[in-house]
Amino acid sequence: MSIKNILVIDDSPTERYIIAEILIKAGYQVKTVESAEAGIEKARAEIPDLILMDIVMPGLDGYRATRMLMRDDRTRNIPIIVCTSKKQKTDMIWSLRQGAQGFVSKPVDASELLAKIAAL
Repeated sequence: MSIKNILVIDDSPTERYIIAEILIKAGYQVKTVESAEAGIEKARAEIPDLILMDIVMPGLDGYRATRMLMRDDRTRNIPIIVCTSKKQKTDMIWSLRQGAQGFVSKPVDASELLAKIAAL
């Protein structure tokens, strides 16, 4: 799969900026949204090549958003990498059980994130 367009879903403006900068410098086209609800809407409308999903957000959390995207015929084939400050092994396992294809802890290490994307 060739990944060009990435959607970043994160409620933190700082995290959105940091992640977007890493991705843009690596040659990706990036769109960002500040909530899971907005992310689901944008994913359905634009079908990005990859979604980077935060977990802890007000309203709908990233676990539920990932489940919703994986159950939707329009978005189920979009890979999701969870990018979260939650660092427990159970958080990683639960993310993968919701349908995510990868897991990266914050603060995001650029080389780790880019390697996970390249491995898809």
